[in-house]
Amino acid sequence: MCTYLTEKTEIFGSAKGPTGWFNVDTATIYFDHPYHAPLDHSLNIDFVNEKDGSPVRVAVELSAESARDLVARILSVLESGEAAHLQIGSVGAVVEEGGHAIPNNAETADLATSATS
Repeated sequence: MCTYLTEKTEIFGSAKGPTGWFNVDTATIYFDHPYHAPLDHSLNIDFVNEKDGSPVRVAVELSAESARDLVARILSVLESGEAAHLQIGSVGAVVEEGGHAIPNNAETADLATSATS
């Protein structure tokens, strides 16, 4: 039986398609029959740029086990990576701004000055 369960979420990022990199702003996630994967049902994710009319997409079909493992690994890497960046930021080398790590020029300059003094 097909459930047609579908979730759509706004995202910010990039994906690489057949003609190169493009911006993505939407992910559609659904559990249904795959088009290509040799599975009865799969978790399917389509990454598109709806703002540009979705001219290209990147599609992924995963087994339920693979999808669960991927979610766990994504959460683990995010937790570790964010903790590492926060730790670096606490010593003044990097600050988080808008979700991106950037050099803190004033503190970096101070560190460079003290290193050469």
